Amino acid sequence: MTYDLPSVSYMALYIVSMQIVNSNSRSSAGSNHWKLSADEGKVIQSSDQTDGETDELMNILTNKVVENGQWRIMRKTEHCDKHRYKDCSNEDDQKKKTELSCGKAVNHTQYDHLRGIANRNEHSHIPEPEVALIFKKKGSKGSHVDINELEEKLKKMKKDDPNSANVYNQIGNFWRIKGNTQNSIECFRKALSVSPNNPEVLLNMARVLFNLQYLDDAIFLTRRSLVMQTSTQNTWLQHFTLGEILKAYGHYQEAALHFTHALDLNPGFQPAKAHLREMEGTPSPTVTQYTLFIILFLVLGVIFGVITSIEASFDDPGEVKTQRHFNRAMAMRSIKLGINPKIIRMRKMNY
Repeated sequence: MTYDLPSVSYMALYIVSMQIVNSNSRSSAGSNHWKLSADEGKVIQSSDQTDGETDELMNILTNKVVENGQWRIMRKTEHCDKHRYKDCSNEDDQKKKTELSCGKAVNHTQYDHLRGIANRNEHSHIPEPEVALIFKKKGSKGSHVDINELEEKLKKMKKDDPNSANVYNQIGNFWRIKGNTQNSIECFRKALSVSPNNPEVLLNMARVLFNLQYLDDAIFLTRRSLVMQTSTQNTWLQHFTLGEILKAYGHYQEAALHFTHALDLNPGFQPAKAHLREMEGTPSPTVTQYTLFIILFLVLGVIFGVITSIEASFDDPGEVKTQRHFNRAMAMRSIKLGINPKIIRMRKMNY
């Protein structure tokens, strides 16, 4: 019997321990669960009735993601992907479905070799509010354009004609107003995939790349747009764009020709006049180069003259000094012989 006593003690200890574990597990759902109360602004103890409610504090603690030594809250889409919830709604995807877009980006166009288009995912956003004038209704007095109304109109146009290069072009201009450079370039790429030589699309793409300071790409697309424009269409905007690009290059004379041509085709266009007035007060780089060349040539001529005169001054004193010594010797000799020095000078002059 003495050997059975330890086993009985262990058995009793095991039973008591299991009772404690079971009691803690039953009470953990309520007494040991805390939640953040948004109404009271503090952490409170939760009850069994609140198990199904959203616990914001637990979301913060369980959805923490560490990146580069800093932590942030995991987005809902990341949380859904991580836990693979079937009933998890993706608000971002729903928003994209209702947002105006040009659909899936095209794989390739014949202009993708241009550096500004190849780097389209790296561009900063540059709003172009002046583009809204394209959508201004004729005869309307105000310059205001309702962006929301325009967006709905473009959605309808895309639904009615989903393969139209003109529709994609207009959506690209819409994103230029909003400042989303990437979306605008993707829309213009899609339009060019449908109509590769469309002069309006080429010019709009050139304007975007010019604002991003891709001057080589911009001038290439603008000149191609000018070539592809039919004889019946007005090309004043192409010439104005070429003037702006050439002015940015510093080619003021050629730029002035394009600005003047733009004014001939669209008289009274104030931006072209402003550029011409600005360039009138700016010296031509060619004239400046000639001026610098002339100044340099004159400086070199002066330096050469100074060096020559210095060399001559080093040679002349020796001759003068020798002549003086000679004259002094002749004078001393004439004194010793009793000859008048004036007679000697007169004889020299006769010789």
